[in-house]
Amino acid sequence: MNYFLAKNYLDEKKVEWKPMRDGAGIGMAELGETAKDMVVLGADTIESSRAHYFAKKFPERFIQCGVAEQNLIGISAGLSYQGKVPYAVTYAPFLIGRPWEPIRTIIAYPERHVVFVSSHAGLATGPDGPTHQMTEDIAITRCLPGFTVIAPADYEQARKAVQAAYSLKGPVYIRNAREKTPLFTTEKTPFEVGKAQVLREGKGATLIGHGYMVYRLLQIAEELKKEISLEVINLHTIKPLDGKTILASAKKTGRVFCAEDHNVIGGMGSAVAEFLSQKHPVPMKFHGVQDIFAESGSVKDLWKKYGLDKAGTKKVLLEFLKR
Repeated sequence: MNYFLAKNYLDEKKVEWKPMRDGAGIGMAELGETAKDMVVLGADTIESSRAHYFAKKFPERFIQCGVAEQNLIGISAGLSYQGKVPYAVTYAPFLIGRPWEPIRTIIAYPERHVVFVSSHAGLATGPDGPTHQMTEDIAITRCLPGFTVIAPADYEQARKAVQAAYSLKGPVYIRNAREKTPLFTTEKTPFEVGKAQVLREGKGATLIGHGYMVYRLLQIAEELKKEISLEVINLHTIKPLDGKTILASAKKTGRVFCAEDHNVIGGMGSAVAEFLSQKHPVPMKFHGVQDIFAESGSVKDLWKKYGLDKAGTKKVLLEFLKR
């Protein structure tokens, strides 16, 4: 349904490129104007994770925790008991990976409303290498009871996601990338947590993605339109899963291709497969990081090497469709 999308969105030279982390940072600063109980916490990465937008605007509601992520989690939990809505912000591996046990025990278990906003997730982190290329974060957050897991498709959705998270209950994880990616949605594009978006209708196969991979899928669907009709779904909320939309599409097309900048084990594709295996089994293909730690390198080189660029994704999809 192209009415969701920006003008000339398929033309990489005409579409605007902006980092999701900027959208999240600006979105938090905007939210702070009306959400007076909102507090943002950083971990010595506030400029690169874009928490500085909020910190400069509302210094009295910003806490710098330093390189002490477990302490950041403890402070966030405490603030939630005091009627505040804490937003913990830093790189994905340090926000979710390093303090996972405290997140589980003092936030998820007591169902505290804390919003985790990451930057530097996935291979799009590039030259910082595998220590910073967090490709397990969806798996280790969606397995926690009560967690909401959101992976915006672009800058505009990241801005909307951090604002929508304020009114949710329980812990919320919002996953953002560092690299500039195409801004193909608009301010008017609807965004509802837990509601997948069918951005392109088709009958030949269902393509599901999150993050910047949604744009790849839209491009590929357009390029292949004379050969096959492809449905493209932006599954920006991975938990709770929009089973109704996924089921309807799978019944219509009969096969599902999932693409993500995340380990294929435990990610979005796994969530879709867990659901469809019980409701309506269909042939599926998982395209993403193939259970490895990647190398350090430029983002474009990494995308190409690991097949997450448009050409690599298209090749894997065509092989799947020929089966």
